Amino acid sequence: MKKLRKKYSLLLVLAVFFSIILFNSPYLKADSEREIPSLAEVYADYFPIGTAVNSSTIKSHQELIEYHFNSLTAENEMKFDHLQPHKGNFTFGRADEIVELARRNNMKVRGHVLVWHSQTPAWVFQENGQRVSREELLERMRTHIRKVVGHFKGDVYAWDVVNEAISDNPNEIYRSDNPWFEIIGEEYIAEAFRAAHEADPDARLFYNDYNAIQPQKRDKIYNMLKKLLDDGVPIHGVGIQGHWDISSFSSLQLMQAIEKYASLGLEVQITELDISVYAWGDNRRLAEPDTEMLQRQSLCYKNVFNICKRYPDVVTGITLWGVADDSTWKDDFPVKNRKDWPLLFDENHQPKEAFWELIEANK
Repeated sequence: MKKLRKKYSLLLVLAVFFSIILFNSPYLKADSEREIPSLAEVYADYFPIGTAVNSSTIKSHQELIEYHFNSLTAENEMKFDHLQPHKGNFTFGRADEIVELARRNNMKVRGHVLVWHSQTPAWVFQENGQRVSREELLERMRTHIRKVVGHFKGDVYAWDVVNEAISDNPNEIYRSDNPWFEIIGEEYIAEAFRAAHEADPDARLFYNDYNAIQPQKRDKIYNMLKKLLDDGVPIHGVGIQGHWDISSFSSLQLMQAIEKYASLGLEVQITELDISVYAWGDNRRLAEPDTEMLQRQSLCYKNVFNICKRYPDVVTGITLWGVADDSTWKDDFPVKNRKDWPLLFDENHQPKEAFWELIEANK
């Protein structure tokens, strides 16, 4: 009898042990025991699946990041105001932490961003209260690019070199509220790409913008890129920011944009993908998204991925702009004090309906 009790006790201990392993496994969903495959592994035959991270989420979301993604982009830590807040004072610590996480997990790293009109310190454009000269600003830009790209050489395989240079205004081509353009002129774009290429000839260099699939802005971007390429400027790709919502995304416009940019011999990446559950102009503040919202969001995600799969020689990456719904830039934008749920994982880091749509679509 004692031997029998010992045997059952051992079986009970083993059962508890394996239950703990089973229910804490990343492969299983806690509420249904449904197997959760790695998103990056599912799409490994097509393109890397990236996520935008910051110095907080690489810790709070580390397990999710390491399991589902094979490419990282820093949300803010590689922008001008983070890396060189004061002239000549470079602070790489937080960006280095992101690169180290990628290195440990054999992930790719996209650099974001070298030259942008926003999140650039005021000192860059001023000296003693006056605007700097064109020549001085060019030198400051080149110095920054050389230092930053050189620091990350070998770790960052691609850079968003210039961000959001083209205007949404139908009456202008380049943004008029851009001090780079105001002081240097449109030549700042070519000079930025040349400087980045000189600093790392092996890095893939991208022009990155939002609304890049809308026909009017798409054509302005295309014409700018064509001129730069005709002039021998080293540009390798276009980053299409995928900040869409359940009403604004157009499958046809995405296909047309990919084909138009590809006609220049450029690769394309979806660089900042999130899909708001609120239609544009819907200013409600809901406690949670309803079923229809989540279904429409799922369909949008499915269409984006399916379209990108059609262009295996052109589309070279998709990056989600965030990891999970508990930490997303869409909260409070464009409606203050409003929660949004634009990503593939919910506030508890569990896969949403959109995630499962992407898995099913690739079976």
